[in-house]
Amino acid sequence: MQINADFEVRVALDTNQMPWVASPTLQVQRKMLDRLGGEVARATSIVRYESGSSFPSHMHGGGEEILVLEGVFEDEHGVYPTGTYLRHPPGTSHHPGSSAGCTLFVKLWQFTPGDTQSVCTDTNIQTWYPGLVSGLEVMPLHEADGVNTALVRWAPHTQFNRHVHPGGEEILVLEGVFYDEFGAYPAGSWLRSPCYSAHTPLTKNEGALIYVKTGHIGAPSLPLPKG
Repeated sequence: MQINADFEVRVALDTNQMPWVASPTLQVQRKMLDRLGGEVARATSIVRYESGSSFPSHMHGGGEEILVLEGVFEDEHGVYPTGTYLRHPPGTSHHPGSSAGCTLFVKLWQFTPGDTQSVCTDTNIQTWYPGLVSGLEVMPLHEADGVNTALVRWAPHTQFNRHVHPGGEEILVLEGVFYDEFGAYPAGSWLRSPCYSAHTPLTKNEGALIYVKTGHIGAPSLPLPKG
């Protein structure tokens, strides 16, 4: 299966307008944003667990990254409320589910070969740092091999400089409305821009909170298993 599998092409999706698609497990649905492979895939998805649902215990051969968007996510290792950022490196396993229901942003098979760090961060209690321009605050989430992941909070009417992303950029708009010269992106918008893409982002009256990953489009990742 290939969905937005050409990483040299810019993609902008309003995930609010996308249908939920059944997964192999009853009561777990997903919206596939990009995908290269079958059930074992390099994939980026929005995943919804209905209340009382769970997914079979499984190992992450290529690693898993999760941001809890709504509700409470659970596994045998802990309970993760809205705003929790998780990284399960290659070779780890768990039995995920949700008693009350939850919605997740999930990335699979996108770890660099040397990245073995487990992460469990409650972003609700972490420190915000000043950004490069007035009106920006940044919360670093993870860095490895030139790939950087962060939350960025934009005050209303904040203008950032035009800039280039040599290793590409990915954005999920969590709150407010994010803008650049190509369009306006309300909460739920997902953007993926190729290596050496450039833009001039800003906010208007609403401000915005965004998840941002840079450097990963051009970075090496673990190969998918054959077959």
